[in-house]
Amino acid sequence: MSLRDKVTVKIPASTANLGPGFDTLGMALSLYAWLEIKPASETTFHLYGEHLTGLPSDKSNLLYEVAQMVFGEAGVSVPELEFSMYSDIPLTRGLGSSASAIVGALVGANALIGSPLSNDKLLDMATALEKHPDNVGASLYGGIITAAWDGQRVDYLRIEPHQDLQALVIVPDFQLSTSKARDIVPKQFGMPDVVHNVSRSSLLVAALASGRLDMIQKAMSDRIHQPYRASLVPGMTEILDHATEHGALGAALSGAGPTVLTLVDRHDTRKEELEQYLLGIMKQEGIAASALWLDPDLDGALILPDQDERPFLDRIKGEVNA
Repeated sequence: MSLRDKVTVKIPASTANLGPGFDTLGMALSLYAWLEIKPASETTFHLYGEHLTGLPSDKSNLLYEVAQMVFGEAGVSVPELEFSMYSDIPLTRGLGSSASAIVGALVGANALIGSPLSNDKLLDMATALEKHPDNVGASLYGGIITAAWDGQRVDYLRIEPHQDLQALVIVPDFQLSTSKARDIVPKQFGMPDVVHNVSRSSLLVAALASGRLDMIQKAMSDRIHQPYRASLVPGMTEILDHATEHGALGAALSGAGPTVLTLVDRHDTRKEELEQYLLGIMKQEGIAASALWLDPDLDGALILPDQDERPFLDRIKGEVNA
């Protein structure tokens, strides 16, 4: 086994579903977390940034558990580790914070021991933890991922986003647990709703793969999860119905929410109008929210060069301010 002194991974946020692609479609976004893993004499955690406040700082932390899964799969032992993490990805907001942590720990731990596991194996492991491949696939590979999981193995295709595609996300100032958002979705659906989603999801994948941005609006319509989750996110129904009138190509709940995603042509002249409209809807509902203009991330999880010997936080601040 070739054990490295340290590994630093940069992991993108992600948005899942994109409307009709429930648990199957994801896109990586230019909002990031950074994770450094080192072998150590005692397991310790250094968690930086407001989005990591309150997370466990012992071996019950998901980062440690996931790293040990990699070592177990590879048949090696690295029992004590030092973790340093900084994240700009808000927790439980529908932007793949847990997926980014899982992917970062998998990729980092694998690289630490010489990368014996393939990325496809890491995706299978990540999906087994998340129970759906959309967020983890996007964070691992970047771009847009369409994927299917049979309970053991993920089959996926990566789509290169159109160069004009941009995202505006509205992040409400409250958290929404994935479990709560999932529990409100029915377990059975009528045939018309199933056909509606299958047809729109197929159309959306074709539109994204062929760069037909003009087809996105009709393709992002959903009847499987968003109508039921609307009660959990005030203003969401209004935005889904009318965002395209203010310059959006389409709108969707980002993952389980409460973040709302709009896709935009970066050359559209109504971008400021769209942002003000979305924030205005949140304000009408009495909800504080922030707007983030993001690009699709094309790289996925990246192992950063280890020649830089500055302390972790100094290196990351340099990345953030770059």
